[in-house]
Amino acid sequence: MKNLIAAFTLFLTMVSLVQAQDKKAPASPKLTVESPDKNIQVVYSQPSKKGRVIFGPEGSASLEKYGKVWRTGANNATEVTFKSDVMFGGKMVKAGTYTLYTIPGEKEWSVILNSTLGQWGAFDYDKIKGTDVAMVKVPVSMNKTPIEKMTITPANNSIAIAWDNMTVSVPVMKHGS
Repeated sequence: MKNLIAAFTLFLTMVSLVQAQDKKAPASPKLTVESPDKNIQVVYSQPSKKGRVIFGPEGSASLEKYGKVWRTGANNATEVTFKSDVMFGGKMVKAGTYTLYTIPGEKEWSVILNSTLGQWGAFDYDKIKGTDVAMVKVPVSMNKTPIEKMTITPANNSIAIAWDNMTVSVPVMKHGS
């Protein structure tokens, strides 16, 4: 009988530990950020560098490869909402919510807005790329100090993406401004 009670107690302890671990904050927390004028809202999961090489060529140990589509964050693909029509990197984009993808490069990135929402990662991007609404190329700025947590910062006139040793910024202007 003592063995049965001990086994049952051990079982309850293990279940409690598993439940406690499930309630921890996710490894890549979900953030919602807005531009100061509240015209741009970005919802993304924020990955951390954790000592890894983030960007690099195919065949390297980097997390994200140059020339490959990236969901620009972790978990669900990042979503950007414009409350009014905008010029996104010089391209007209209607007010609405879009999935944000990027194609990192050593000297420039392609930044893509796609109208198909609810994507997990970039795994199905090839199937939905026909719903791209804008693709712009922007130059890379090298950071003096690596950035540990990926950040997407919407301002009144741009959206900046920064992680590890790279930052890119897409000009965004309200249409008609």
